[in-house]
Amino acid sequence: MINVFVLQNGRLNQVGVDTREDLENVVPVWVDLTDPTEEERTLVKATYGVTLPGEDEVQDIEASARYYEAENGDLHLRTDFLLEEEDGPSRVVTVAFILSGKILFSVHNDDLPVFRLVRLRARSRPGSIEDYMDVLLDLYATDAEYSADALEGIYEALEEVSTRVLQKEFTDQDAAAALNSIAHEEDLNGRIRRNMMDTRRAVSFLMRGRLLNADQFEEARQILRDIESLDGHTSFLFDKVNFLMDATVGFININQNKIIKMFSVASVAFLPPTLIASVYGMNFRRLPELNWTFGYPFAIGLMVICSAAPLWYFYRRGWLR
Repeated sequence: MINVFVLQNGRLNQVGVDTREDLENVVPVWVDLTDPTEEERTLVKATYGVTLPGEDEVQDIEASARYYEAENGDLHLRTDFLLEEEDGPSRVVTVAFILSGKILFSVHNDDLPVFRLVRLRARSRPGSIEDYMDVLLDLYATDAEYSADALEGIYEALEEVSTRVLQKEFTDQDAAAALNSIAHEEDLNGRIRRNMMDTRRAVSFLMRGRLLNADQFEEARQILRDIESLDGHTSFLFDKVNFLMDATVGFININQNKIIKMFSVASVAFLPPTLIASVYGMNFRRLPELNWTFGYPFAIGLMVICSAAPLWYFYRRGWLR
């Protein structure tokens, strides 16, 4: 899908394009390609003379070559953007940016929420975008905001886990659900941290390359400050995740120890009756019921008393509670 955006009265508006003539009749500042086909790639290349990277080139590029200048002067950037999905785990989507002829080209396989939010804001805030570089910086700034919102979601999810972990009755089923939630939030927190690191690198590259004017340079510095403020939150969340993980595992061990304690108490309680039964059965020359009418009742009563005595002692000490 090809999405073409132009500046009209200080607003970023999307125009519909179906043919090459439609592309040639507009002067875009941003051409966004979402999961483009070969025909769409060929159309964009024929119209603007820009070479778009293939899907394999976007995914397999080395980390040290994520920002480079092509032989024709086009500037290529590869940046990771966070994507949260309701029906699956979060993931990072790599987006290829090409700065060519005062036009920003972006290529990615998924429709990212950051891109949708930038398009929505640009239409409602006139004058916020003046050229293609403002679009790129706005994408990076919105990415930082999106990551901040994701961190707030992690805070809320971990608060719910804390409430479950610290409740009075914490079963093994509760522990399994808590571990699942903790693992999910830890994975998301790690992806946010990676995403912020990549965004910081991209913004720093633009600042070092002297590609920004004074206002854009100041905006880039603000983006870096926002990202730096998020680092403390991700570190705190990692510590909180570790605490909840240790607490959950500790409660699991406590529940297991309760089961082991029950077997230990049972083995101690039935040891004296077993000893009496062994002695009673081994030290009679004849069958007890032939010599003593109350032989069996006496032995059984003695076994009950020997079993009740340690149980009563354990109860008095509080070991059975």
